[in-house]
Amino acid sequence: MSRRTGKRKDTAPARTGAPTCTVTVCRGCCCGTPKVPGVDHPAQLDALRRALPAGARVRVTGCLDSCERANVLVVQPSAAGRAAGGRPVWLGLVDDEDAAADIAAWIEAGGPGLADPPGILDLYAFAPSRRVRAELPDG
Repeated sequence: MSRRTGKRKDTAPARTGAPTCTVTVCRGCCCGTPKVPGVDHPAQLDALRRALPAGARVRVTGCLDSCERANVLVVQPSAAGRAAGGRPVWLGLVDDEDAAADIAAWIEAGGPGLADPPGILDLYAFAPSRRVRAELPDG
C-alpha cells in the first residue's frame, strides 16, 4: 500500500540549511542490534547521516515498539510538508544498504507531503498501532 499523499508542490525545499525532514531511527531492544543479523548498524546510521541533505536531522531513539519490523525508521515531514498534508511515514525491515540513498533522495525532493517516495520505499512502509504512533517523540 502506498503512503503517497497525492499532494505535490512544484518547488523543492530551500537548500539554504532551512530545516527539512527529521528521520527518527530506532535503536532499541531489536533495531540496531545483533538480533537483526547481517547489517553493520553503525555504518547504516552513518550512511544515512551522510546521505541526507543539509537541514535534515537524524534522531536516534529507543524502542519504537515495532520490533517485528526491525530496523525501523520514521520519516517526519518538514513544516512545509506537514502544512501540505504530509504525515510521518514509518519504514520497517530497513536493512538494505541502498535504503539510505532512497530515503535521502526522497527528502531531497521534499519528503512527506511534498514529494512521492521512490517506489522501493513502498515495500518498507507500514502503519503502526495508534498507541505506538502516539509515543513517537515530537520533533
